[in-house]
Amino acid sequence: MISTTMGHGDLTIARLLEHGARWHADREVVVAGGAGEPDITLTFAEVAAGAARLAHALAGLGVTPGTAVGTLLWNDRAHLEAYLAVPAMGAVLHTANPRLSAAQLRHTLAAAHDRVLLVAADLVDQVRPLLADLPEVEHVVVVGGPDDAYDALVSGRPATYPWPEVAEDTAASICFTTGTTGDPKGVVYSHRSILLQCLSAASTNALRLGSEDRLLVVVPMFHATAWCYPYAAWWFGADLVLPGRVPPPEEMVALLRRQRVTFANGVPAVWSEVARALDVDPEPLPHLRQVVIGGAAVSAALLDAFDRHGITVLQGWGMTETSPLVTVGRPLPGTTPAEERSARLSQGRLLAGVDLRLVDPDTGTELPCDGTTVGEIEVRGPWVTASYLDGAGADRFHDGWLRTGDVGTVDPRGYLRLTDRAKDVIKSGGEWISSVELENLISGLPGVAEAAVIGVPDERWDERPLAVVTGAGAGLDLDLPALRAAVAEQVPRWWVPERWAVVDVLPHTSVGKLDKVALRRAHAAGELAVRTP
Repeated sequence: MISTTMGHGDLTIARLLEHGARWHADREVVVAGGAGEPDITLTFAEVAAGAARLAHALAGLGVTPGTAVGTLLWNDRAHLEAYLAVPAMGAVLHTANPRLSAAQLRHTLAAAHDRVLLVAADLVDQVRPLLADLPEVEHVVVVGGPDDAYDALVSGRPATYPWPEVAEDTAASICFTTGTTGDPKGVVYSHRSILLQCLSAASTNALRLGSEDRLLVVVPMFHATAWCYPYAAWWFGADLVLPGRVPPPEEMVALLRRQRVTFANGVPAVWSEVARALDVDPEPLPHLRQVVIGGAAVSAALLDAFDRHGITVLQGWGMTETSPLVTVGRPLPGTTPAEERSARLSQGRLLAGVDLRLVDPDTGTELPCDGTTVGEIEVRGPWVTASYLDGAGADRFHDGWLRTGDVGTVDPRGYLRLTDRAKDVIKSGGEWISSVELENLISGLPGVAEAAVIGVPDERWDERPLAVVTGAGAGLDLDLPALRAAVAEQVPRWWVPERWAVVDVLPHTSVGKLDKVALRRAHAAGELAVRTP
């Protein structure tokens, strides 16, 4: 038997940190100024020194390998330093989501066994009432504001740290998903899973992220490790632009312009507002080559809006459980314009390193990936979780595969097209109706800002679609008969919603997705003014 001659080196956050600090030392981290304050620019070397100081400070608070450190922070310098320092010192980073309800947030902080919390000044009042029920929390460090304790904690500490040897398969960070029923469920990423996700995601077939880029991280850093963008940018030497809290669209456009951002990301709700701001202020953004949008389907209208400004939008698909990227909608070379558009409107093509299959959600039988057969998507791989923290939600796993709960088709080239969430799909008179396809169509109609479609009870057909829309400036003056007629021109007759409701704003989850649970609850309570145009 021939043995390998290759040397050993674990894939760890410490190695990633040291590589960026040494070989990309002069690359920049820009922290956007708020309330008219100037942007702050740091080098990777300076941020690495800050991470070392934080590690010394946390060690002084009793943090040791395996200790959980929670963050309730925005996209800022302290959060980036925690991203690097906590896993690199062998501890476990828990990026807590401040948009959860008080009960959900308490549950996640307790389930993660956080010993230290780093909390943004404007979130302290949100955390304070929870502490009585969190006996394991020993220290709360306020970041920013008049009661800032972070700077004092790290000030004067050494700018280097003896990062320990950590096995690549040990826990690096925890994120909790709310995409399941019941309490949020923890997904524990390993050092190895994070670095493998970065390698595949940054590749030519996917994001093409590298040292020529200035990356604006719009996706919150408390959500699925910000889709691993901070780690990938650090490892591959892309400048990072951190906006703090997501700024209003006009400020976002100004930030993109003055920082010459080449690459940005986020959910459709954010970028729809940016697109409307660009229509008002059409000064070109010549540096912005690509925006990767995930978290919900990108409509044709949103794709076209950015095309008009010369900005390429790509879709990415994944979930907290998958670190999160699994597919990217990059067209293959040699495709026709129609094929290219189809690829960009898909959820994307499977990344190297992940396995995917299509199954019958009722029987578990594997289905063909022929581009037409509809089934539930199941995935597995080195950056896909095989269980939840403490064994919760075991029913989401099937023979070693993660049941994503997403329903759609996969074609022979690996392009995924989602038609619905399993819990959102509408079955009317025995026929399936895609709420996602209807939403994308309706949101692109004149006067519509955003649309959600849910199934509601119907005496004759069991279920029928209800379209809930918001107006793009027209408000309650939307012409619903015209909207319905426009839909009828483009979908099968039985798909066309008879029921419509206009609202001022649609509810969204803590990660920016349409909250259809809230809409169904509002409909059941008679809180939606339903019309039949």
